[in-house]
Amino acid sequence: MKKVVLDVKGMHCASCSTLLDRTLSRIDGVKAANVNLTTEKATVEFEEGKAHVSQFIKAIESKGYGASESANGMKSGMLDKHAELDSLKKKLLIGLFFAVPAFIIGMFIMGEQLPYKSLILLVLATPVQFYLGFDMYRSAFQALKGFSANMDSLIVLGTSAAYFYSVYVVITGGMHTYFEASAVLITIVIFGRYLEAKAKGKTTDAIKKLIGLKPKTACVIREDQEVRIPVDDVKVGDLILVRPGEKIPVDGVIGEGHSSVDESMITGESIPVEKKEGDQVIGATINKTGAFQFKASKVGAKTTLARIIKLVEDAQGSKAPIQRFADEVSAYFVPVVLLIAIVTFTTWMIVKGDLSFALVAAISVLVIACPCALGLATPTAIMVGTGKGASNGVLIKGGEALETAHRIKHVVLDKTGTITEGKPSLTDIESDMDSGKFLHVAASLEKMSEHPLAEAIVKAHKGSFEKVEGFKAIPGHGVHGNIRHKEYFLGNKKLMDDFGIPIADYESQASRLESEGKTVMFLAEGKSLLGVVAVADRIKESSKRAVQELMDLGITPHMITGDNERTAKAIASQVGIKDYFAEVLPEDKAGHVKELQKHGKVAMVGDGINDAPALAQADIGIAMGSGTDVAMETGNVVLMKDDLLDVAKAIRLSRATMSKIRQNMFWALAYNVAGIPIAAGVFYVWTGWLLNPMIAGGAMALSSVSVVSNSLLLKMKRI
Repeated sequence: MKKVVLDVKGMHCASCSTLLDRTLSRIDGVKAANVNLTTEKATVEFEEGKAHVSQFIKAIESKGYGASESANGMKSGMLDKHAELDSLKKKLLIGLFFAVPAFIIGMFIMGEQLPYKSLILLVLATPVQFYLGFDMYRSAFQALKGFSANMDSLIVLGTSAAYFYSVYVVITGGMHTYFEASAVLITIVIFGRYLEAKAKGKTTDAIKKLIGLKPKTACVIREDQEVRIPVDDVKVGDLILVRPGEKIPVDGVIGEGHSSVDESMITGESIPVEKKEGDQVIGATINKTGAFQFKASKVGAKTTLARIIKLVEDAQGSKAPIQRFADEVSAYFVPVVLLIAIVTFTTWMIVKGDLSFALVAAISVLVIACPCALGLATPTAIMVGTGKGASNGVLIKGGEALETAHRIKHVVLDKTGTITEGKPSLTDIESDMDSGKFLHVAASLEKMSEHPLAEAIVKAHKGSFEKVEGFKAIPGHGVHGNIRHKEYFLGNKKLMDDFGIPIADYESQASRLESEGKTVMFLAEGKSLLGVVAVADRIKESSKRAVQELMDLGITPHMITGDNERTAKAIASQVGIKDYFAEVLPEDKAGHVKELQKHGKVAMVGDGINDAPALAQADIGIAMGSGTDVAMETGNVVLMKDDLLDVAKAIRLSRATMSKIRQNMFWALAYNVAGIPIAAGVFYVWTGWLLNPMIAGGAMALSSVSVVSNSLLLKMKRI
């Protein structure tokens, strides 16, 4: 299977994208086709050998649209957008130059006041009709060749009817023409498209900012010389120097020096992160204080920033399942509108026998019924929602994930690395002797050990270490050795029993610490017990608040861990979780998720490594891990910083986005349901008032802009 992205030009409404969706899907060898109105891109997944890119381009062009293979993702797309805006602006100015005088002459100046009024209007309307309307005519004609109709078909039919009827009136010497209506209508349509293109451009602000973060140059050390080169020329393995205040050019690992780095543009975390030798740094983040050298590990499209941009691009180009409803409506919309226009014209001809009146009503129906707003309802909200998430360190990988997340009823939290920090830390010392001296002896003994618990004690000690003689590690029990000719023992209860050391003095303290889920070790000098030290995988500061926020959202949190029952119960109770699964093997986690899915949609939150099967099984996989490779590949949602609070943030963002989509769809449908009968002249029966086609054109343009503007309000929503 192969995937290709095409740039599509000339789409104006949902029926355009739906038509192309269906056209591409029918090509033999195509597995899936997704045409996005807002991004103006078509993504086609096809079987290589059975289908070819040229077929897709030809199929799109046969329906009256332009197509070409997408060159360089978003950057080239943004350049195209600027060119499109400039072209629309130029057309709008030309349209105003001709349409405004035509409107004034046609609406406010009588024939007796201006000789040859109809001819002047003909001269003013013709350039608008055929120069500015040329693309619309071409698009409508191409669609007709393919036995289909689109938004341009409606505009061309409406304005051509007004224009050619007016030409007929001039030739036959009649009085009442509609040249001003056709000229103003086309100008309004272009104005609407200009506003729409400008508003749609704002939906990609987040990704524009991400692209703007990319540094331009890097200071590379080659043959002991500092050489400044373009960042695109940096190769894996290059040694790069970064000074205070500079952007880090690419991803890599610090080899020399230390600093604090502002990673807020990638993770959303405002507090600078301390970096030392061996730590990873991310390209496009800002070095705050010290200077350091690092070795480039990822360059070009493989850097974290490039992959985030790709993820957001893919998400913004995807469709949510709710979009299928809009696509279904749009597929039948244009033919139904054409039918309504014909019925309207015929009915008024029978009722009034007035060609001019019947024509105005039919034109108004054709013009007001544009399904643009319906087509923009979903993609604009998804673009703003995913963009807002990215700027807050929450990467949502598509419309489907965004839609599913708002229906989550259960969240399964992996304990290690998600609720806890994922590494053991010293938490307690219970002793009658000075805690500093106690830790000095314990750390000196454990310095010789390779056990993770020993590492936690050694890390907690900041001073120097004593020399240990006769050191011996007893697997599963502990260690013992001599310091300054005194024998010391450090280990569990079994070690104390083996050497006949009584623990009664500290047994109650040990039991209490163990009930809190901590690992307890006893320290003895000879046969005398000095005290106990406890080590535990420390709970993250934000975990308890994060669990409470999930419950406030009406979601039931569950904890899953390979730890024993007692430790699991202790950790769960500390963060406020009532339901937990203990002693679960990594391969069995997916089974627990599957069981919960019988009671509603389930999100699984893990670090993306041993949790991969459970993340895949869940309705939504939420991967923690500061943008690690595995996390980016595994989850439907990626939390760029290891903060459990972002789980609730992702769900709130999903709910806010879905709310906007529903609002957009309601207003888009309500607009058409109300607008078409008004345009058809239903109110004329009671009020004697008929909708002017120019007002219908303005209303159509306004509906699209209002939907995009409503989506943009998401930017101001606090998540």
